[in-house]
Amino acid sequence: MGICVGLQALFDGSEEDPDVPGLGVIPMRVQKFDDRSKSVPHIGWNSARNTNRNGSTYQSLYGLRHDSKYYYVHSYAAPYKPGVLESEGWSVATATYGEEEFIGAIGRGNIFATQFHPEKSGQAGLRTLSAFLNGQMFQSLEEGSNLGGNEDGLTRRVIACLDVRANDEGDLVVTKGDQYDVREKNGINAGGKVRNLGKPVDMAKRYYEQGADEITFLNITSFRNCPLADTPMLEILRRTSETVFVPLTVGGGIRDTVDTDGTRVSALEVAKMYFESGADKVSIGSDAVFAAEQYYEAGEKLSGSTAIEMISKAYGRQAVVVSVDPKRVYVNRPEDTKHHTIKTAYPNAAGQDVCWYQCTVKGGRESRDMDVRQLVKAVEAMGAGEILLNCIDKDGSNSGFDLELINDVKEAVKIPVIASSGAGNPAHFAEVFERTSADAALGAGMVSIEHGPCFPTRLF
Repeated sequence: MGICVGLQALFDGSEEDPDVPGLGVIPMRVQKFDDRSKSVPHIGWNSARNTNRNGSTYQSLYGLRHDSKYYYVHSYAAPYKPGVLESEGWSVATATYGEEEFIGAIGRGNIFATQFHPEKSGQAGLRTLSAFLNGQMFQSLEEGSNLGGNEDGLTRRVIACLDVRANDEGDLVVTKGDQYDVREKNGINAGGKVRNLGKPVDMAKRYYEQGADEITFLNITSFRNCPLADTPMLEILRRTSETVFVPLTVGGGIRDTVDTDGTRVSALEVAKMYFESGADKVSIGSDAVFAAEQYYEAGEKLSGSTAIEMISKAYGRQAVVVSVDPKRVYVNRPEDTKHHTIKTAYPNAAGQDVCWYQCTVKGGRESRDMDVRQLVKAVEAMGAGEILLNCIDKDGSNSGFDLELINDVKEAVKIPVIASSGAGNPAHFAEVFERTSADAALGAGMVSIEHGPCFPTRLF
């Protein structure tokens, strides 16, 4: 059984590196997705629809269902040519991304491979793994049975974000506040205690069971005086990955650092610790801004030594998320700034309707002379696979996403963009998907145990 690049290795070769041959089991070549009309990498939940049928009966390959979605994350794929592989005895299941139909799973004899990640595809993926391990290669699906459900193609993702820190008693809790002020201001816990929404592992499992497409952990305070090997976030990832079978992202502290014993540790080594503990992606924040500044100072030349470049080279572009924290700066007219501006439908109190988005670092506490378009273009060039697009003005407001910001950034890059900051109710997710081309939307403040389910339910 091969998963993701394991499927691609079965082919003759790939555009990813034309000089490296594949195993040649399947006489075709893997190609890169066309990124002119869609985001690449292809990240998210898509179909795996069986193409093989006998009369009115479909043969389900290792439990794959037409009404289920599976988690994909890749930039290269094997294009599907109807009937070609089937004529050689292969059973094929396909997915569609934009106008491109590609192979989502393929099997023949004792060979089975999936382009999607079954171990990150919830109950649908676990069913496929179980069928493979039990040798249940085919099940019959009658015409009209399990053939409807979700439309083919990539779905928009809803991501649950958990802000994690230690409270005053030293316990790790999920918290939330107004921007980075996470202490209670009223109620029975007033008096400055860290707001406690629940235990990270328990909440992650609850969100998974409710239907969250991904889980993101953000370490919003450094775990000081703690050896890197004992960082509490590593244990959170290990325990969460035992019961949560969707992608896990972790952010905070992914940088070059010095361990408590004086040993220098690179960002790549820190990321490796998170990946080995169960993370699928790492998120880089302030350090991405500093790296972008160096990129432009060098005349838009890559250094090869930034955390983004090193991690993406070692683990793939899809493993690196860059978290961006811009804020609005209003001006009278575009000529008043050297930065990229937009004409906004939301003027400020002074009546100014032109603004640019200024990048910030350190949780929004420090502004930099860089606009959001400059930043996202730089990190895309360095190898980032996704943009987590926050908005300082919207953070903690529960007033909805900054749609103008999202559309502006989507026009600037070809990689996926995750909308963040401002979600206050499920309608805000519908709005951002209807009015922007955001690839995903993230919620933090609105998703807590007491709110109950707030995620769209996937058909498993």
